[in-house]
Amino acid sequence: MPAPNPAATDAFTALLTEEGRALLEQLRAYDPAQELATATRLRRDHPAELVSAALGQARLRQRAVAKFGAEDAYRMFFTPNGVEQATRAVVAAYRARRFEALGVRRVADLCCGIGGDAIALARVGIAVLAVDRDPLTCEVVRANAEALGLADLIEVRHADVTEVDTSSYDAVFVDPARRGGRGRIFDPEAYSPPLSWAIEAARTAPHAALKIAPGVPHEAIPEDAEAEWISDGGDVKEAVLWFGTRPGARRATLLPGGASLVGRDLPDPAVRPVGRYLYEPDGAVIRAHLVAEVAEELGGDAGLIDETIAYVTSDELRDSAYAAAYEITDVLPFNLKRLKAIVREREIGVAVIKKRGSAVEPEELRKKLKLAGANSCVIVLTRVAGAPAMLLGRPARSAG
Repeated sequence: MPAPNPAATDAFTALLTEEGRALLEQLRAYDPAQELATATRLRRDHPAELVSAALGQARLRQRAVAKFGAEDAYRMFFTPNGVEQATRAVVAAYRARRFEALGVRRVADLCCGIGGDAIALARVGIAVLAVDRDPLTCEVVRANAEALGLADLIEVRHADVTEVDTSSYDAVFVDPARRGGRGRIFDPEAYSPPLSWAIEAARTAPHAALKIAPGVPHEAIPEDAEAEWISDGGDVKEAVLWFGTRPGARRATLLPGGASLVGRDLPDPAVRPVGRYLYEPDGAVIRAHLVAEVAEELGGDAGLIDETIAYVTSDELRDSAYAAAYEITDVLPFNLKRLKAIVREREIGVAVIKKRGSAVEPEELRKKLKLAGANSCVIVLTRVAGAPAMLLGRPARSAG
């Protein structure tokens, strides 16, 4: 386990005092650009070490608002790694509801970090054992449980997760560290703890969830696990291996709405010419390899524009919770000169540029187009039947 850092722990503990909490409240709306002036002013009345710790915590709270919302973020405490690696609150809440629906009442949260998932579990009434090997992180989890009124449901334990007995728990949740001193770790066996250990730990309980990177190869997924990819607002946030649910299933869940698509092992859709509408499946759907399920939902004439590209096309407009729809006005071989002429002729000043299967970088293209005018469009850089193409259009109106 990491060696204790008494100085860091003391600095954090000082923030929990009445003086420290009052200082953090003063810094709720502080401007980081004015940090030097703010620090100078505060040091007239407070110890320099406390001011430094409070300013650092204030910055972390501002960063955490995006994940936890202002109401929670400004009551909670964070570490730099904790903010970076914490589960987004809407994702943690969704996962907690899945555990609750399974009848789970006690969860061992291994590698708990600053407690984002433990908080969500406790909020649905599940008792949590939150375990982390970093002593400062454990102090932060305790402070967060207390600050949010959940201390009765969250037990914090400073320990190596590989030495914790979880046999008395209904479920295990494992979130291995996927970042190291050099940044993101791509080898699952280099996670801390390794993915192989986490999978075996997950198999020891009636139910379990194991958080993994969204880019995990499908062939690395155990046959007895359900794999779920989760997006929030269109951005893929994580993948989870569930044990004790639906072995072998592949699922894509889209938050905040909660639409959830389960695979049915459908064959790939046929390739067809680009129709009036282009559908862009959500990233979670693509990661879960469920584009065929979306095409089936869209109707009999829906098909792929290319056998290697996850764009679906159709002559009909139909609503889908799993894909954004665009009305296509032009289907052309990619040609920069032609594209520049089109946007100039149509007075396009605003363009949403998308790419899939194209080597062209959208921001580089944007600079070359020199957009100017009162109109807008969507430009899709892709391949159609194996050839580089550019599709122009606009967001489609709802079929409803």
